[in-house]
Amino acid sequence: MNWLSFIPYALITTFTPGPNNIMALSIATQNGVKRTLPFNAGVWAGFSVVIQLCALLSATLYAILPSIKTPMLFIGAAYLLYLAWKTWKSTGIHEQKTAGSGFLTGFLMQFINPKGIVYGIVSMETFVLPYYHDQYLMVVLLGLFMATLGFISTTCWATFGSLFKLLFSKYRKTVNAVLALLLVYCAVSLFL
Repeated sequence: MNWLSFIPYALITTFTPGPNNIMALSIATQNGVKRTLPFNAGVWAGFSVVIQLCALLSATLYAILPSIKTPMLFIGAAYLLYLAWKTWKSTGIHEQKTAGSGFLTGFLMQFINPKGIVYGIVSMETFVLPYYHDQYLMVVLLGLFMATLGFISTTCWATFGSLFKLLFSKYRKTVNAVLALLLVYCAVSLFL
């Protein structure tokens, strides 16, 4: 396995803006890092399942991808636009619990997160399966490694959001608009 190519690819892919990172940042700006932990754990668990499915079914997915690509893109884009709307409309009032910030949201989001699914397929097809196709334990461990990178990424984004909580609170409308526009950009970029 070419670790010198895989590690930078994995780090760049997981730490660049995407639905998971933007949601973690948004939740943390409202409620602090501690309240993002259920969401981040859901992201980890959901992506762990998705990455294993990508590994186990990569040949099948590759064969049927053209037929499911368009519906997957529209479902993913619609969900990102919904998240953008909720972020934009969010008030500056700190609620006891932010809607859509729990474990289940983070978990289920992975199954319609095009960035994560494409990351899983490309990683498995390019970096993992050519070297470890008959070593199931290694495939599982590398999938868990990739999911753990995602957890670290969302936690970093949440920490950034929490550190700048006071600044973000003062400029709530502007911050919400920027975060919402980033989510809209994520949705639009699916079709570019």
